Amino acid sequence: MITLQAPASKSVSHRTLIAASLARGVSLVHHALSSVDLQRTRDILHTAGAVMEDLGDGSWRVRGMECGPQGGADVPADCYVGESGTTCRLLTAVLAAGRGSFRIHGVERMHERPIGALTAALRALGARVDFEEKEGYPPLVLTADGLSGGDVDMSVDESSQFLSGLLLAAPFCRAPLRVSLTGKKVVSWPYVGLTLQVMEDFGVAFVVETLDGTVWRETPWKSVTEARPGELRVTVNPGAYQSGEYRVEGDWSGASYLLAAGAVGRESSLVTGLRADSLQGDRAILDILRTMGASVEVRDDGILVSPSALRGVTVDMGACPDLVPTVAMTAAYASGDTRLENIAHLRIKECDRIAACAAELSRIGVHVEEGKDFLTVHGMGPQLPSIPEGTVFRAYNDHRIAMAASLLGLGSGQRVVVDDPAVVRKSFPEFWNVWSALA
Repeated sequence: MITLQAPASKSVSHRTLIAASLARGVSLVHHALSSVDLQRTRDILHTAGAVMEDLGDGSWRVRGMECGPQGGADVPADCYVGESGTTCRLLTAVLAAGRGSFRIHGVERMHERPIGALTAALRALGARVDFEEKEGYPPLVLTADGLSGGDVDMSVDESSQFLSGLLLAAPFCRAPLRVSLTGKKVVSWPYVGLTLQVMEDFGVAFVVETLDGTVWRETPWKSVTEARPGELRVTVNPGAYQSGEYRVEGDWSGASYLLAAGAVGRESSLVTGLRADSLQGDRAILDILRTMGASVEVRDDGILVSPSALRGVTVDMGACPDLVPTVAMTAAYASGDTRLENIAHLRIKECDRIAACAAELSRIGVHVEEGKDFLTVHGMGPQLPSIPEGTVFRAYNDHRIAMAASLLGLGSGQRVVVDDPAVVRKSFPEFWNVWSALA
């Protein structure tokens, strides 16, 4: 058995540092992830008025903004998001609740990722948004004078982070903000739950309502597992985030590679640092691995996954899209076909993750079919072909593709080589050090 430590949650780290920066007074945040994406978020929060002191080992002392986010008066404050979609989407909404102007921009790929659904809602609430190149896409200049509150519709067909950003900004509105879900589907609702959890932890009051026939009824937010457009709304009252001391839980997304390694490798993996009752949507990796036939045991000291004969499954991945690369690579070891559905939005991530998974699996002879919103992997059973000497897998500048591809060497005891190993700094900087215990 090999014991592996899960990284801190990237999603919860972003939200906790944002909330601490919006709170009045000083907060202590422990076990926050240190990664490139989090650096982008911290830099922008600092630019907007928060003061952050690095205490080491993932702990930060955060002095919140006195009067909300403050931008430039004559020249827009520079807000560089790099490759971080989470930073871009959450902070675009949060900054709109402040005062002044902000220029939000990133790498070239970020300028290809849509943000129009969010900025339409922000405009309806009083923000001015000027796109520099293409309507609905960064780079953009945001001019803010607070948000009005009231009723606003929000489609999360492309990303639940649009809704999460609005919710984080809502306490600064001049009147209660009621956000009603629209669109055709809800993507990654569990991430909205993480946002609500952080807001509740920081003392923000909100109400979740679901439609019962023709009547709106208040619903305990933790009981929501599926949110249908037109049938769910969230109301947040004006108020203040409360400073305090907070700890970030382990990351189920980053841990998914370590857990899957136990199922497809030669030794069991015991992954520590995870909350078995976590609200993170990627906790679904346990159920997916179990359904595929893996041996999974939740213990007091961690999650134990042992080598198993795997079988193909059909899974709706809409609530856990970041798991798609992990499950796709794991499926190569299964007997039979694995079909991953409801994943169209993966084409607008750091790369086209559907195409990337298909290409890298094909590199070692695994037959894959891809469609607009699905990926089918024809598993080859427990023994994948040996990786030809000199093979270099492509990362596509995407941390999740690089880490997931590493699973392909475990069956034959080979160490996978990727063309850009440093890309893991985005979410799991210590990945290769942790992975060295396995391969």
